[in-house]
Amino acid sequence: MNQRPLARTGRNVSTIGLGTWQLGADWGSVSEEDATAVLAASADAGVTLFDTADVYGDGRSESIIGAFLASRPGHGITVATKMGRRMAQEPENYVPENFRAWTDRSRNNLGVDTLDLVQLHCPPTTVINSDETYDALDALVTDGAIAAYGVSVETTAQALAAISRPNVSNVQIIFNPFRLKPLDEVLPAAEAAGVAVFARVPLASGLLSGKYTATTTFAENDHRTYNRHGEAFDRGETFSGVDFSVGLEAVAELTRALPDGVSLPAATLAWIASRTGVTSVIPGARNVSQARANADAGALAEGEFDVDLFDSVIRNVYDRLLRDVIHPQW
Repeated sequence: MNQRPLARTGRNVSTIGLGTWQLGADWGSVSEEDATAVLAASADAGVTLFDTADVYGDGRSESIIGAFLASRPGHGITVATKMGRRMAQEPENYVPENFRAWTDRSRNNLGVDTLDLVQLHCPPTTVINSDETYDALDALVTDGAIAAYGVSVETTAQALAAISRPNVSNVQIIFNPFRLKPLDEVLPAAEAAGVAVFARVPLASGLLSGKYTATTTFAENDHRTYNRHGEAFDRGETFSGVDFSVGLEAVAELTRALPDGVSLPAATLAWIASRTGVTSVIPGARNVSQARANADAGALAEGEFDVDLFDSVIRNVYDRLLRDVIHPQW
């Protein structure tokens, strides 16, 4: 697996990482045994970045990762966790004492003294713009509670604000064929500033797997059932904000453009990884076969698959079916 620098941290991370929201909650049930198997399959395939959050299963995802890594001394894996959604996302809650409490809890869950990378978990814009936010994060670095910090964002404007801060190591933003706006300014700005970019929700909550149809249903406790219109959190987190039926139409067009033997999810991950400014793509996986397939897509980006030809198809589909609705929102 190709490795890329994680900004100024001195670490390298794999071009394909692993997102672990699904190991905690909101994607139906995943057993601890299956979750551990996903982590093992990913690590064995060369994945060196696990992305998690304190709120995924109320710490379940972090705890499973911590136990797994404890069984693999010298693993070389960077764990990026997130904080800030265990309380109401109101500016007054983003204060040093809460930052300390949240990071202490994550340190305990992961079984480490120092967290590799902590990202604010899609906080309000006023928090991203506040000097006090970064003063508090710098203090955690000085104290040795965290080694580095970044910001996970909903919008490109938030990403650009975070990138402008001198000690921000990374931004995490939704970027996939259904969400092309980061190409305009965010990726160039991050590259110029030496800030890493993690592309999250790369398969649009599985819509870009190509496996769904108009009759597909999801479990009641799956956000793809209960958050399609933003009922629980930002709508953009579910199917990247794309209407399900329109997304199916776009998926059909993208699939028809692929050569034999190349799946849509593999092509999508390879295309994202090949875009200048992207450090790592962090798809989720609910089982071992998905984890292995995701990791294999990293090699596709370096192989004979014509990602630039696919890029032209993606842009055409986006411009015709999605741009007018999606581009103005995030």
